[in-house]
Amino acid sequence: MAARVPLTRDRVVASALVLVERHGVEALSMRKLAAELGVEAMSLYNHVANKDDVLDAITVVVFERIEPPTPSDDWRADAVALADAFRRAALTFPRTASLSLTRQLRSESALPLTEVALDVLRRAGFDAEQAVHALRALLAYVVGTLLREVGSSPAFAGLDPDARADRETTLAGAGLPRVAESAETLSACVHEDEYRFGLTLMVDALAARVPLTP
Repeated sequence: MAARVPLTRDRVVASALVLVERHGVEALSMRKLAAELGVEAMSLYNHVANKDDVLDAITVVVFERIEPPTPSDDWRADAVALADAFRRAALTFPRTASLSLTRQLRSESALPLTEVALDVLRRAGFDAEQAVHALRALLAYVVGTLLREVGSSPAFAGLDPDARADRETTLAGAGLPRVAESAETLSACVHEDEYRFGLTLMVDALAARVPLTP
């Protein structure tokens, strides 16, 4: 008989992540997690405090996947690279992304990334206060586009050609001239293109706000 693998916090968190990716965040419970691990629910509490602790822990896993770029002499390229790294990590776990993007971490896992982002913006020329505002604006954009991306239907993402064609026909025939002329583009959302377009706008806008050096 094979030796039983010991229950550890890492195993509990890894199994929770698998459950969330399989069934969604709303399906996670301590009872289901225990069943996934083949143990009694009470055994979990030797390794995690409660469900909130589990949710925090799987959020940390996603944050730990973010690989900050090596600083360069181009802060704009660094800002884009950091946003891209954040997006890649989130999309690695698409069903966990809504949790990772909106949960307020009680640990300090996000602080090293905050340091990297603030350093990029300080090197751009923002003072300490402005850098925080700029960071929050960038983060709000990236989180918003990611939530739309992971939550959109295949039809909206353009993955169902028939659904897209039907939507385009509906838009074209809505009797609204501006909607009709943009019906092909409105009928689906190419997430990569939308993300790039908006991110470029955000970085351009931040560059325009960099204080002039006396």
